[in-house]
Amino acid sequence: MPRGSRVRSASSSEPRSDSKVMDTKEWTELLAMLSDPARLRVLRALEAHELAVGEIARALQMPQSTASRHIKPLFDAQFVARRMEGTTSLYRVDSSALAGEVRALWTLTRARLEGTPQAEDDDARLSAVIASRRMGSTGFFGRIGDEWDSIRRALFGDAVGAEGVLALLDPKWVVADIGCGTGEVSQRIAPYVGRVVAIDRESAMIDAAKRRLGEMRNVEFRKGDVMKLPLKDGTLDAAVAMLLFHHVDDPSGAVTELARALKVGGRLLVVDMVEHSRTEYRTTMGHRHLGFSERDAKAWARASGLTLDRWRRITPAVDVRGPGLFSALLTRHESA
Repeated sequence: MPRGSRVRSASSSEPRSDSKVMDTKEWTELLAMLSDPARLRVLRALEAHELAVGEIARALQMPQSTASRHIKPLFDAQFVARRMEGTTSLYRVDSSALAGEVRALWTLTRARLEGTPQAEDDDARLSAVIASRRMGSTGFFGRIGDEWDSIRRALFGDAVGAEGVLALLDPKWVVADIGCGTGEVSQRIAPYVGRVVAIDRESAMIDAAKRRLGEMRNVEFRKGDVMKLPLKDGTLDAAVAMLLFHHVDDPSGAVTELARALKVGGRLLVVDMVEHSRTEYRTTMGHRHLGFSERDAKAWARASGLTLDRWRRITPAVDVRGPGLFSALLTRHESA
């Protein structure tokens, strides 16, 4: 759509004219513009916040060049407004400034996007991008702004936050790492609890975990499946299922089996992907499920007799490519 078309009134002082109906060519150009899913994601983000191109790229997990390529036709068509702040271009959609029929089409299109897994992931990452602006405004932290995270990593490494809070764990606990893989979770937990039982159904993974954790005397390794755990009833204080359930045919059955192995008061922590639409994962990585919702976690709790104490999205890193994650904490409050 050419720059002169009537998507937006020419200036904020010039009244918008909605009386003249677009001709067929203008209308089909508008429909073509809104036919690209990535471009619609850009519009949703820019309606929520004024953003630089780099911020759009981080929030939507796309290369900066791709974000620029989508913004250009939107700006040329006056769908998006630009404001300069120093040498930085900031973009924003003001739907109230769109011509009436254009605004109606965008409102209808946007409504179809709301509540989808893709939109929720975009919103979570966008919140993280906006939050990164909000560092202190005075003193040392005000001067370094959002560079603090990289400075802290350079000084102390990536593990300082996560491993520091692990000291809150009870040092007497017996914890199972279900689907332990190469033992990363077991390695982090073991220094803070009494015993870790690392379980995986693949011998190769058990061997890799043993190589990684061979010097940790409070870690034991068992080959077994989450649907039939090599554990006696009521032996665990806690269990962790990290990015496991999307590979399991029956996650509800797996939670029921884990509930059997928990003590009264024992807790199960599930970390996995939220619902998403990346169907290619079924073939490229053998996923059985395209993520889970809080509704799914509640169903697991009902079926197993556990209580879902908490379900929440994990704050996403803006420089990763995968879907968003959630954590669900379930507790066994009564004897089976």
